[in-house]
This record gives sequence, structure tokens and C-alpha cells, in this order.
Amino acid sequence: MENLDETMNVPPQSEIVIYQSEDGNAAGRAGGYGMQRCVIVGGAEIRDYGNARGMLRGDDFIIYCDCGLRHLEGLGAAPSLVVGDFDTFKGPRPEAETITLPIEKDDTDTVYAAKEGLRRGFKDFLLLGAVGGRMDHTLANLSILVMLFENGAKGRIADDFSVMEMVGREPVEIDGTCRFFSLLNITGTAKDISIEGAKFPLSGGEITCSYQYGVSNEVLPGQKARVSVGEGLLLLVRVFK
Repeated sequence: MENLDETMNVPPQSEIVIYQSEDGNAAGRAGGYGMQRCVIVGGAEIRDYGNARGMLRGDDFIIYCDCGLRHLEGLGAAPSLVVGDFDTFKGPRPEAETITLPIEKDDTDTVYAAKEGLRRGFKDFLLLGAVGGRMDHTLANLSILVMLFENGAKGRIADDFSVMEMVGREPVEIDGTCRFFSLLNITGTAKDISIEGAKFPLSGGEITCSYQYGVSNEVLPGQKARVSVGEGLLLLVRVFK
């Protein structure tokens, strides 16, 4: 695991940390959050708030990133932490622990939030409002899944249509609740790919960034598909709508 304190890319003297209360936030910062999940809310569009709310749990630690605060009312979930340089969100900020970042920095607000979650000991992440809109932000946020995977954490990005995660050596099962599933190479290396229980099976396959033939596969009726990657990683996209 990389030294996250060295890769935050924000001068410590430039960040302002405000602790609004002396509750579990301080304790979690020191000792980790165990099995609790970290939910990061970005500023991309969320159309189906009912779907997004259905993914939330009562004990989630929720980080709102800058203009992700526009989803506060729609999600109906109070922030555990607010992070951002606030160059895009100009509205009132909720009373919550806040980390104010400088505008000029290497990490986006969402990347910083993910690193902060790792630093606090979270191992399970869900990102909402992280894809769609600006393509550069979408691609950068997809790379957060790779960073989380490489740091031993489980990460998922959910939008109005799908749920995305990284797949490596450990097999991942896909049930028939999704209409389709796709496997995309976003890291450059993906070899010895195995797909079982699907309309288009594969054994010992390779998917390159220049030839993405793993799009729109289907789970066989009454079965669960099983996917693994012997070398490298693939982005698994479960499409539900």
C-alpha cells in the first residue's frame, strides 16, 4: 500500500480542518472505521435519487465533495465529512467536519476524498455522482477504483444505469439481476481472462485498450456468471437499465 500521506499532493499548511463536534469522527480518524462503508458524493448529475438512496445504508460514512453538496437534499443523507476547494459550490455549507483544500493542487476533490477515506481506515467505498458530464472528470474518477483496488479496498461507482468495480485474480460473481455486463480494460494489461456462466464465455483471453470486445455480455438464465483476470485488472460494468 502506498504512503497516502506522501501522495495527498496538498501542502499540509494549506488545508483547513474544522471539527464541528467531538464525536465518532475523531475516534474513527485515530482507529479506523472497521466494517463501516465510505460513500463519496461527487458533483456529476444524479437523476434517479430513489435509486441512489436505495444504495445507502444507515451507518454509512458520507463524504460530500464540493458541488456534490447539491445532492444533499435529494439523497436525504447528512454529511459525515465535507471536502473541497469550493470553487464550484457557492451555497451554504452544512454543519459538519470540513476539509477546505486549495484550488491549485494535483488531486481533484474526489480523489482527495478517496485518499482521506483510505487514510481513515475504510476498506469499502461507494461513489455516487462520480461519472457523467465532463469526460475528464469521469475518466479520472474511474481511476479511483484502480487506486482503491491497489490499496486493498473494495470500490464501486454507481450511476443511474449501472454499477462499476474492478476485477482481478479473485473471481467476481454476477447474478441475473443485471441486463448486461461489460468488461473493459482501463489499465493497459488484462490477460488470462475467464468468463463462465455467460452467453459469451472466455478462457485464457486477453482484452486490450485498443480492442474492447467485452461489451454487453449476458448472464445465462438461472445461473451466475463468474469472472476473473489472471494478470492485470478489468473494469466490470453491471448494466441494470
